[in-house]
Parts: sequence; structure tokens; C-alpha cells
Amino acid sequence: MASLYAGTSGFAYAAWKPDFYPAKLPAKQFLKHYATRLRAVEINYTFRRLPAATALAAWVEATPPGFVFAVKANMRITHILRLKNAGSATEMFLKAIDPLRSARRLGPILFQLPPQMKRDDSLLTAYLQTLPTDLRYAFEFRHPSWLVEEVYGELRRHNVSLCLAESEKLEAPEVITADFVYYRLRKPDYTEADVTAMAARCKELLATGRDLYVMFKHEDTPAGALNAERLVRLAG
Repeated sequence: MASLYAGTSGFAYAAWKPDFYPAKLPAKQFLKHYATRLRAVEINYTFRRLPAATALAAWVEATPPGFVFAVKANMRITHILRLKNAGSATEMFLKAIDPLRSARRLGPILFQLPPQMKRDDSLLTAYLQTLPTDLRYAFEFRHPSWLVEEVYGELRRHNVSLCLAESEKLEAPEVITADFVYYRLRKPDYTEADVTAMAARCKELLATGRDLYVMFKHEDTPAGALNAERLVRLAG
């Protein structure tokens, strides 16, 4: 059966006390508590640096079976090399996060391209061909030139999800390009009506047999985490 994995971008926020984390909970227990309430988290730490094996082992130990980590691809791949001649950097990144894959805790890998990076079909095709086919990938395009059918078709050929990101600056159209769907809900505020509507859409997509990954923005309050919980309850 298809599964809904809802969570937030990150979890290590003391500002979530006391509405999400208990007031006296130490920071080292945040992930363990988070995993009692939600089934997924998006890790942005991997964008800046490659994670140590000891850190990944601690994450796995703190979470139950079925919990997944969606990880952001390292900036060397997306922002320095901009996908060009990035095979070695990608191989190094995948090797670094392999402990999550081995533990069956690895969710989709999110490739977030720079806002100034314009569409380049041949570059995208060449890069997608280098990726192992046994993992899930989502691409977040932040320049509007990418949001065209030719790009969607290339993503479909490789079973890569168009990241359905919405923010104040750019909103990706809801185009399904893979056997799973990756949402990034980045607007400052989501009302109860917004979450209810999203839950209804989740039910529709789950009925098609697609796993869903829905990541709310964390902000400086626990609103995103609480919205993720509400979404799971409403979507059943």
C-alpha cells in the first residue's frame, strides 16, 4: 500500500518547546521525540557537508523502523558544479549517506538547483543518466525556465519526481513525473483550510498507489510540525 511520509525540514529547534517538544526535553532527545510523532524528516545538513557515519548511526538508533530521512544533495553537486561533470561528487555523496540506505531509512534525495540556474535539457539528461536506479530522487527547480513539458518528460523517463515546491517566490505546477510525489510546502503560513485541502489531495494521490513525501517549512515555531501531524490525521 502507498504511504504518506509527512514531516518538516529539520528537527533541531528549541523554539518548538513547549508546543511540540516538552519544555525540559534536552536537545539530544529531539529526534527521538520527533520520531514518535512523525515518520519523516528532510535533512538540510547534507547540503553543506558530508555527514559522518557516526552521526547517521545515531539518527538510525534514535528512530524506529519505517522512519525515513529525505536528504538534500550536497551543494558541490548542485551549486558549485551545477550538475556538470558531477559524477565523482555524486558518487562521494551517495557513499556518505549509504548507511541510511543500508538501514532502510533513506527517503528521496532532493536536488535543489540554484535560483539563477536556467534550463539546460542536455545537462539534465546527462546527469540523470549517471544516477543509480535503485534510489528515489526529486528535483526542485527554482528558475521558471525549467517548468516545461520537455523537462517533465525527461523526469518521467528516469522516474524522478518534480519537487512540488511552493513559496512566496515561485510555485511549481502539480505535475506528477514519478511513482512517488515530493512536496515542499514553504509558504510562511498554512491555515486549517489549507491543510484540510492538502489532506484531500493526499488521499487522491495515495489511491493511485504513489508514496507521498510532504515536508513543511520549519520556521521559528512548531507550526510546520503540527501541520504535518494534522495532515497525517486528516489523510488517514
